[in-house]
Amino acid sequence: MPQHHGKRYKNLVANYDKKTLFTPAEAIDLVKQNANAKFNETVEVHIRLGVDPKKSDQNVRGTVLLPHGTGRTVRVIAFAKGDNAKAAQEAGADIVGDQDLIDRLKGGFTEFDVAVATPDMMAQVGKELGRILAQKMPNPKAGTVSPNIGGAIRDIKAGKVEYRLDKTGIIHTIVGKSQFDANQLLENLTTLLDAVVRAKPAAAKGTYLRSVTLTSTMGPGVKVDPNRIRATA
Repeated sequence: MPQHHGKRYKNLVANYDKKTLFTPAEAIDLVKQNANAKFNETVEVHIRLGVDPKKSDQNVRGTVLLPHGTGRTVRVIAFAKGDNAKAAQEAGADIVGDQDLIDRLKGGFTEFDVAVATPDMMAQVGKELGRILAQKMPNPKAGTVSPNIGGAIRDIKAGKVEYRLDKTGIIHTIVGKSQFDANQLLENLTTLLDAVVRAKPAAAKGTYLRSVTLTSTMGPGVKVDPNRIRATA
């Protein structure tokens, strides 16, 4: 179905050329200018990569700690026992438990953003919550399964984000809030893109960064010149 945008959105689009490839700094300025909703909009980035998402040797996934955080309050639950449970609580986990927490999720609890676990809990968590957690299942590649669960939680609370390729070959993630200053957004974006470039699979051929688009929650997309990104990163 075609998208139908309102007058506000159309007015924003009319202020710039959607086909132009901007430098990262120019794109950030435009996104901030267009983020005029009545709330602090999230700034998102959508990165199309020159890889085949159907091939396992071309999968791109990882985590990166944004230097200025995400601006979001992240609700973290932790599957841990004993001393690890205590460490998770001290690190700021919102809910900590083992079988009791598993049972709570099986009962329909969904009010969390990230689930973390210690390695000794994963067999139990995977068996009982595999279908329920789905994409939120703790994963070593995402840094959410760790023997140092306190460190993992502190990183997540400080602004660690996961990036992963979807079925169409695009990474969708966030780089901050529209009320961040331009330099903070630029440093977050540069840090993320540097991590994605370093994660380039050896099997990937041709142009790796096909397109990069920045947008805010309610704003139109602004295209970033991939060649200028390399220079920045």
